[in-house]
Amino acid sequence: MRTQLRPIRRSPFRQIFFISLVLLSLVVTSCMGSSNAKDANVTIIGSGGTFPAPLYQRWFSEYNKQKPNIQVSYQAVGSGAGVEQFTTGTVDFGASDTAMKDEEIKKVKQGVIMLPMTAGNIVLAYHFPNAKSGLQLSRQALADIFLGKVKTWNDPAIAKLNPGVDLPDSPITVIHRSEGSGTTDVFTKFLSKISPEWKEQVGEGKAVSWVVGLGGKGNAGVAAQIQQIDGAIGYVEYVYAREAKIPIAKLENKAGKYIEPTTESATKALDTAKLPENLRVFITDPDGEESYPLVTYTWMMVYKKYDDATKANTLKEVLNWALTDGRKFNEELGYIPLPPEALAKVKKAINQIQA
Repeated sequence: MRTQLRPIRRSPFRQIFFISLVLLSLVVTSCMGSSNAKDANVTIIGSGGTFPAPLYQRWFSEYNKQKPNIQVSYQAVGSGAGVEQFTTGTVDFGASDTAMKDEEIKKVKQGVIMLPMTAGNIVLAYHFPNAKSGLQLSRQALADIFLGKVKTWNDPAIAKLNPGVDLPDSPITVIHRSEGSGTTDVFTKFLSKISPEWKEQVGEGKAVSWVVGLGGKGNAGVAAQIQQIDGAIGYVEYVYAREAKIPIAKLENKAGKYIEPTTESATKALDTAKLPENLRVFITDPDGEESYPLVTYTWMMVYKKYDDATKANTLKEVLNWALTDGRKFNEELGYIPLPPEALAKVKKAINQIQA
């Protein structure tokens, strides 16, 4: 007689237990995924001014050492190109040595937050035989050099300010930026302030019609041209002149004093102009006997709203780190850390980034 097999009937309790195990597994998997989300690979891309590039690249490199899953790439393409790429949304942030204007900001549909991240000196670097740092240049002499009116190094406009200095009877070759530049904007604003003739004939802006001279690409390109051309003079961010070991001038400030570009003299200049609520300020010709006359903040432009929440939060973390742990790299590289009041305002603005 064949034994009939009966179907196995599961106990209701066993079914409940099995379902519970499945649900618990799903919860654990979900939690694991959540805990690993903060460790996801994040890439942030920025571009802009060459002025802050050595500092930004150092910041992002050091941060990546601490958090290898976060990669921040910065391309030094000039302030003009940086503003353009930020406006069109091809980068996650831009950078410029001159703050965006209202009409530029209106073009950015995601909204703009301007963040002055550091400051620096714009110096007049020069090259002729046996040249040493400390050559004194008056406001008038500086404007006249770039207007092509002072043509040789031993011109009385320079010689009378520098007795005992062996100035060659050789032509002066002016070197300026070849592309749209925030450094150019700051420099030409200064020349327009101190020279009515410059203001009327050339004016100010990221790009101007130069009266004389040769162009160099970026701060690095200008520094290289000065270094290679006998008799050259040009304006560059201090860090580039220091790294290239090019002599730099003392400039006459508003008080009539000849001042070296140092952290102290730059800080004196920054102290003359408080940051307003929109964080845009132009230190065109600072007051104070000890102020260096050519100092500027340099801005990072970020969007008010990002589509990617992870990217937005990561960017906030990186920027806050740069202004705290990263501050030690400012003076090491030759930049000026933000004064305390400005620092507090910028940190507050960073927290306004949304997704």
